[in-house]
Amino acid sequence: MPTSEPVRLLVVDDEPHIADLVATVARYEGWQAVTAGSGQAALSRAAEFGPDIVVLDLMLPDLDGFTVLDRLRENGNAVPVVFLTAKDATADRIAGLTRGGDDYLVKPFSVEELMARLRAVLRRSSGVAHQPEARGAVLRVGDLTLDEDTREVRRGERLAELTPTEYELLRYLMRRSPAVLTKAQILDHVWEYDFGGRSNVVELVISHLRRKVDAGDGEPLIHTVRGVGYVVRPAHR
Repeated sequence: MPTSEPVRLLVVDDEPHIADLVATVARYEGWQAVTAGSGQAALSRAAEFGPDIVVLDLMLPDLDGFTVLDRLRENGNAVPVVFLTAKDATADRIAGLTRGGDDYLVKPFSVEELMARLRAVLRRSSGVAHQPEARGAVLRVGDLTLDEDTREVRRGERLAELTPTEYELLRYLMRRSPAVLTKAQILDHVWEYDFGGRSNVVELVISHLRRKVDAGDGEPLIHTVRGVGYVVRPAHR
């Protein structure tokens, strides 16, 4: 996404006052923003508008947010998606991240926090997060490799398809390996804003990373150090 062009935001919510509020704040930031009040309208808007990022409510009058996301991905649209939902059960959050969402925010919410999350997801998606320390290296831990130029992650010969958030979290853990990183360090580096104590997002993304990186491929490489945090390293270390 060229830096000279404004960010294109699609806000999908069946409550017009919420959609209009988010769109108005985004326009104040210099973004282009359009809204949709249903799942079908969201798919049409996405095809016409070509958004750089989407705010997507889960509960819509026709298609639910998960179905909208699935159809976007089936159509080859990899646009980053931030869920905005009144459903705060852990199962819903895991489902959102598992289905390819990049972040979630539970209603009622702060518009300032939402905008901070959108900016952080955009940085991760464009591959420019923490640009000063970018080295273009191939990181290796055991048989796990991460190529910072191509953004490809492989466990042995198997390619692991990661979301931008999963990629940035794994990249951070591999760069700091074998150091153990706390939740606070991970939140500060990967999300770049204060979650206000709702750090269970780290556990959710770590859980999904394990399914993509560790499952069925020999010894696990992503470890939890109880009471401290997380580390990527061979099991024997």
